[in-house]
Amino acid sequence: MRLARTAETLRSSGRKSLVPYFTAGYPDEETTLSLIAAAGAAGCEIVELGVPFSDPIADGPTIQESSQHALAHGMTLGRTLDLAARAEAENDVAIVLMGYYNPILRMGLETFARRAGKAGVAGLVLPDVPLEESADARRALTAEGVTLVDLVARTSPTDRVRRIAGQASGFLYLVSITGVTGAGSARAADLDAFVGEVRRHADLPLYVGFGVSGRRLAQEATRIADGVIIGSALVRIVRESAADGNPVAEVRRFLDEIQLAINPSNEVRA
Repeated sequence: MRLARTAETLRSSGRKSLVPYFTAGYPDEETTLSLIAAAGAAGCEIVELGVPFSDPIADGPTIQESSQHALAHGMTLGRTLDLAARAEAENDVAIVLMGYYNPILRMGLETFARRAGKAGVAGLVLPDVPLEESADARRALTAEGVTLVDLVARTSPTDRVRRIAGQASGFLYLVSITGVTGAGSARAADLDAFVGEVRRHADLPLYVGFGVSGRRLAQEATRIADGVIIGSALVRIVRESAADGNPVAEVRRFLDEIQLAINPSNEVRA
C-alpha cells in the first residue's frame, strides 16, 4: 500500500522523514491546501491532516483551538475527506488522516473507508482506538488501500510492543511524551532508550511524535529514529503568522530548517 511504499522508500534511501501536521480547515480550507503544497515543496513526502473533533483526547490546547476554529467554520469529516482528495490530487504527498472514532462511526465505518480510499488517503491514525479494538477498522481500511497507523507509547510494556509491531504496517508512530500534543518536549536520553527498545521488536520505520517542536529535538530524534512528526509547533506558527497573511511562507521556512537539520546531505525539492 502507498504509505508502506513511501515510508520504506524513504528509509532505504537513507533520508529521514519529516511529517508535518496541519488541522483541516485551519485557518481555512484554501490555506490548508497551500500549507500541504508548501510541505511537499519542502521535501515532505508524508503529511498528517487532522480531522477536527470536539473532544480530541490526545491533542493539547494549540491543536484543540485550531480544531474548534475549523469546526466553527463548518469543517466536518466529509469535508476533510474532500480536502484530502484535493490535496492528494494536487501534490505528490501521501496524506495520513489523524482523527477520532466517533465521527467515523457516525458516518459508518465501511462508508468512511470507501470514501477515504477513493480520496487517495494513504493512512489513518486513531489515537482513541487501542490495538484490541482495531480489528474492524483495520480490515475495512486495508480493503480500500488505507493503512491504519499504530501508536506505541513510552509506557507500553515489551509484550504489547511486540503485539503492536506484529499487526502494524506503514510506520510505527512513537509517542515520545506521556501527555497530549504540545504539552512538553521529549528528552534526548529518553528517546534513545525508547526508540532503541521498540527497534528491538519492530522492523518498520519508526517516527517520533508528541514533543518534537524544533530543530534540535528533530536532530536528536532522527539520530536513532527514521522520522519525526511535528504538529503543535506548526499549528502555532500558522496561528501567529495568520494575522499578517503569511502563514504559508513561515511554515515553509520552518520546514526547510528542519529538513536541513535532519537531512543535511540531501537536496530539498525546489
